[in-house]
Amino acid sequence: MSSQNASPLLIVEDDLALQKQIKWSLDRFETVVANDRESALVQLRRHHPSVVTMDLGLPPDPDSVSEGFKLLGQILDVDPNVKVIVLTGQNDQAHALRAVAAGAYDFLAKPFEPEILGLTIDRAFRLAELQAENRRIQAMQMGDALGGLLTRDPEMLRIGRLIERVAGSGASVLLLGESGTGKEVLAQGLHAASKRSGKFVAINCAAIPEALLESELFGYEKGAFTGAAKTTVGKIETANGGTLMLDEIGDLPHSLQAKLLRFLQERTIERLGGRQELPVDVRVVGATHQDLQALIKAGRFREDLFYRLAEIVVDIPPLRQRNGDAVLMAHAFLRRFAQEQRRSNLTLSDEAIAAIEAHSWPGNVRELLNAIKRAAIMADDVRVTARDIGLHNPAVEGTPAAGSDIDLRTVREQAERQAIVTALARTSGNILRASELLGVSRPTLYDLMHRLAIK
Repeated sequence: MSSQNASPLLIVEDDLALQKQIKWSLDRFETVVANDRESALVQLRRHHPSVVTMDLGLPPDPDSVSEGFKLLGQILDVDPNVKVIVLTGQNDQAHALRAVAAGAYDFLAKPFEPEILGLTIDRAFRLAELQAENRRIQAMQMGDALGGLLTRDPEMLRIGRLIERVAGSGASVLLLGESGTGKEVLAQGLHAASKRSGKFVAINCAAIPEALLESELFGYEKGAFTGAAKTTVGKIETANGGTLMLDEIGDLPHSLQAKLLRFLQERTIERLGGRQELPVDVRVVGATHQDLQALIKAGRFREDLFYRLAEIVVDIPPLRQRNGDAVLMAHAFLRRFAQEQRRSNLTLSDEAIAAIEAHSWPGNVRELLNAIKRAAIMADDVRVTARDIGLHNPAVEGTPAAGSDIDLRTVREQAERQAIVTALARTSGNILRASELLGVSRPTLYDLMHRLAIK
């Protein structure tokens, strides 16, 4: 790490002789210094260092660690991504461990070896640089219409491209998939990619009693029924110019299916108690975990409504069928919830990663998200374990049965793709660590990713 690094090293040390010695031993770094908590905070805000070394014993009471811990908390409040290296006395291991639990990156005991301190700082700068790059990539991805879709699975990527292609049309879209697979994320992505000027409005047809659902969808005029004290706009009208998502459309009462069909054909509605037809321009997205064809055969869902809704049908695979996505999402969810809990140093242990890969996730993405959120709150250590996630005895699953295709090139490409996607998921997209895990150089991994069209 050269002194040309844009982000300097901040050294917080009240012993001026030791401060000078540390600065001299780290002359290859660009450094700024502080000798108490207030001056450290001034330097932090002025220079935005990505790495800090600090003594816990600071004025006005250098024999106590209270001022040091107060500063540690304030540094991480200003920037949770700063790597803080705590320098402690030989007999202060308990304080050092407490500092790491509070968010410090590492600790070293005094007197320290300058080479060891230099290597620790090098590593901290490198990690800060990689994490900053990761955040930049994520920020760019979130700018896309489907930025909320976290995946490297080929089928999900194909679905993402399909959503982007149909977004500009006015076609109705039907999203089919198990509960928790991300149907609303795709519907929101469809709306964002469509550039429609109106709102995205979602309504769950299964969550609203049948007696209230019609007025929720179509609105009502003042005096239409007892308690209708004023004219109220329904969800369809609210979404005018935008997108209406009808979640769990398989639970739409039969009496309302005819009225919805008429709206889809005529693109006009009548509020309850009203006599005026109101034109409404809405893109309709239906979603359900049910088998609508079976409901049609049972007489519970109108076939003509199905074909109106199913101009474009998207079958969303469950999480257990998306290679590497569970671990990829777990890393992303943990970063989000760790930030919310101000525990930005939380990471998944190797055991937790293996448990996530082995679990079938019957509740799909929703189950995974809830498990990681709970772990971010309850984990005792900075390394999240399988037990923290609620996977106490993960079963090791066998490899999928081989298909009938035994063409060597196809088999090799499938194996390479699966290995690369798994490595990228385990390392949270870190190319350097993924290449080390796979036993290849970084340029080789880039070449393989390009050849196999892995983003």
